[in-house]
Amino acid sequence: MQFMILRRSDKVSETAGFPSAELVRAMPSAKWLQPSSSGLRMTRSGGQWRVSDEGPFEPRELVAGYTFIEAASREEAAQWASQWPVADAEGQAELEVRQAGCPGGCVGFDMDTLPEGAPPDLKPAELRPGMKPYAVLLRSDAGSEADLEPPASVIDTMNRANQAGIRAGIALAGEGLRASAKGARVKFTGGKAAIIDGPYTEVKELIAGYWVVQAESIEGVMQWVKNYPYPQPPEVDVVVELRAVAL
Repeated sequence: MQFMILRRSDKVSETAGFPSAELVRAMPSAKWLQPSSSGLRMTRSGGQWRVSDEGPFEPRELVAGYTFIEAASREEAAQWASQWPVADAEGQAELEVRQAGCPGGCVGFDMDTLPEGAPPDLKPAELRPGMKPYAVLLRSDAGSEADLEPPASVIDTMNRANQAGIRAGIALAGEGLRASAKGARVKFTGGKAAIIDGPYTEVKELIAGYWVVQAESIEGVMQWVKNYPYPQPPEVDVVVELRAVAL
C-alpha cells in the first residue's frame, strides 16, 4: 500500500528558512510548501467559486511538506514515520500518516508515474521554464471522512480531467487520501515519537487529496481550480487551499 506522510505545520515551518538544508538532505524525496502567507483558500458554494481567505493561516491547520512511501500496513508506515530526522524542528515535529488512494478508484499520478490505464501516447508533464508549481490541497469534509465513493461516472470524469491536465502540461501530480480512520499521527517530543491512531475530530485540519499544477502565477491555478470536476456533488461546498511549492 502507498501512504502519504504529511509534515504538519508549526511556527518553524511558517518561516522563510524552512526547510533547513540538513532536512532537505535527509529527506530527498520530500516536497516542501512555502509559508502560507503567500497562499489562499477558495470555496465553492452554491455552484460559485470565491476566494474565501488569504494567508497566513493558523499553523495547526496546515501542511508544510509531504512524501510518499510504500508500506504493508498503517503500523509499518507509522513506524517509518517515527524515524523522521531529528534535524526537523529540533525533534519537535508532528507527522500525519494517511493511506493514499481515492475512494471509488480515481487513479493517482506524478512526474514519474502516469495514471493506471492512461493512453499509451500520454507522457508525464514536466516543470517548464517560467512556470511555478502550486499544491492544491482539497480540504476534508464529512463525506471524505466517511470514505464515501462517488458514482463511477464522476470518477471517470475526474480521471479524464487528470489526463487532460497532464497532456496540457499543467497537472504534475495528484492523489486522493482515505479517511483519517485509516491513518495515524506521529508526534515528536525531544526527538521521541508517540503514535496516535486515527480517526481525528478536527476535520477542517485534514486534507482529502491534492494536486500539483504549474502556472505562471497563482491566478492561473485559481482558474484550474474553478474548472476541475470535484467528487462532491454541486450542493456540497468544496474548499481548497493553494500553496506555492518550494523549489
